[in-house]
Amino acid sequence: MKVEIDIDDGVAAELQYLVELHHEHGAANAQHSVEELLAYVASAIADGSRRPGAWERTCLDMMGLVADCDDHHYYRPHYGRPEI
Repeated sequence: MKVEIDIDDGVAAELQYLVELHHEHGAANAQHSVEELLAYVASAIADGSRRPGAWERTCLDMMGLVADCDDHHYYRPHYGRPEI
């Protein structure tokens, strides 16, 4: 699935600068483009959503992205709505 999003110009400039810093100075998980950076962050959010014990969940907690329901506190092995 391909998703298009609009990003504020200032945010886009900061993300581009972050990618440039990765290129010039390296990073533990360097990204080569803004698109790769956003894809990595989106996958971390998705992993944190389905894996309550994962390091990514901490990011969701800090951003207030964990739903206030029991379903969001159970491990799911696959992405998306669980099949019943």
